[in-house]
Amino acid sequence: MSKVLELVQPSLEAAVVRGVFALPKPARRLLAGRAIRLDDQELALDAQLLLKLMRLAGHEQLSAATPEIARAGMRRSTKITAGQVPGVVVADRRIPTASGDLAARLYRPRELSEPGPLLIFFHGGGWVIGDLDSHDDLCRFLAKHAGIRVLSVDYRLAPEFPFPAALDDAIDAYRFVVENAAELGTSPDAIAVGGDSAGGNLAASVALHATRSGLAKPVFQLLIYPAVDATTRRRSRELFANGFLLTDGDMDWFMNHYVPEEDVRHDPRLSVLLAEDLSGLPTAHVVTAGFDPLRDEGEEYARRLAEAGVPVIARRFPDLIHGFANLRPIGGRFQEALFEIVGTLRAGLELQKA
Repeated sequence: MSKVLELVQPSLEAAVVRGVFALPKPARRLLAGRAIRLDDQELALDAQLLLKLMRLAGHEQLSAATPEIARAGMRRSTKITAGQVPGVVVADRRIPTASGDLAARLYRPRELSEPGPLLIFFHGGGWVIGDLDSHDDLCRFLAKHAGIRVLSVDYRLAPEFPFPAALDDAIDAYRFVVENAAELGTSPDAIAVGGDSAGGNLAASVALHATRSGLAKPVFQLLIYPAVDATTRRRSRELFANGFLLTDGDMDWFMNHYVPEEDVRHDPRLSVLLAEDLSGLPTAHVVTAGFDPLRDEGEEYARRLAEAGVPVIARRFPDLIHGFANLRPIGGRFQEALFEIVGTLRAGLELQKA
């Protein structure tokens, strides 16, 4: 019976979420409460309402007593916010690495048959949680609406595999795509990297490694609220420490599992913002959310890239929270933001071909 309830309850919660978000705006505002304003920003009603529903359901943080429980929580959340993106062909792949094969998924729009750009995507989850399923909707959406192929990589997670295991896997996956570009429907000069949160960290580090090591460098970086500095507490981390999905405690929990040795956190392969030289890196689209503890470090990274002469498209969504890309199926403001991100990705890749 308990297993049946585990299967049924996420479906019921999903139905509740859909029902609540279908209510007229005045009813949703009444449920959400008075608008939240902080740091000259107003939280989107959709974000505030979702946070209220999460509190009522007891899902207020990403961390848990153990990684296994936290991973189960993400799987549950994925079921609650599951969406559909029709017209996308999905194929399971295996990527050979020095540590063993990695699972991956290759997405392409059904109508796309000619070779073209490919985005290697690294999922978020603090290097501890998250998988191919947690970011399946996002990758389908990127493939469909950017009109490109997307390869999602299931890298090893901490604490079973601490830093730099995830990065090693990400670099191996990038090298595999470069060496097998034709078979994957692309070419070495049409490969981009991207990711959200911890995945944005991996994408940024892969771009830096490829540029400095002599590998064919990516043509574009899509960095969605990336974690780029594990050494400094910036103002946004203090302002949005609690109540906005990703908490200060979550961040400590993730980092303590991924990089327990504090002196290692200065390694620029992890804290990419600390790299001495960022020149020559590929064009970057750096996305941040206004109510996100990671906001300020992401924006500082965008500034440093620009100062190094790297073309940068920096975009803050001032009314949104960390993790909004995964909330796309709810619609509303979350989907609007993702459509804008996809439009910038598509335009950025088109410019690289010109």
